[in-house]
Amino acid sequence: MIKIYTDGAAQGNPGPGGYGTILKYGKHEKELSEGFRLTTNNRMELLAVIVGLEEIKKEGLPITIYSDSKYVVDSVEKGWIWNWQKKPDFAKKANPDLWQRYIPLHLKFKPKFVWIKGHAGHPENERCDQLAVAAAEGRELKIDKVYEDSK
Repeated sequence: MIKIYTDGAAQGNPGPGGYGTILKYGKHEKELSEGFRLTTNNRMELLAVIVGLEEIKKEGLPITIYSDSKYVVDSVEKGWIWNWQKKPDFAKKANPDLWQRYIPLHLKFKPKFVWIKGHAGHPENERCDQLAVAAAEGRELKIDKVYEDSK
């Protein structure tokens, strides 16, 4: 089983932001993070999931994603994204670029989501938060072009 732990952060929301992702498979563990100069917390929460799934090379393994984001977990587990996708105004929903990037990954890997309470002492969630905050505070912040162009 592959476990993916994720968190996102934005200082000011919108403001400088980052994500942190930890992938675990057997004895293997990989940490990923990246910072952006202007973005939102929800974008970073979703991007953390996307980047984690994009790292997976082997199909057919069960995947569980642990996130403290109700936005991400409920959007998938309650089926909201599938309803949004069917509507003609999908592009007007929040973060359609990221959801369009996520959907093929979901169809490919069929991950299960588990919501965990943030800042409650969960070791991997705490580490993802550290990665996300450090990325947001970094010096070489990337441009979240879609977000910045929409403002």
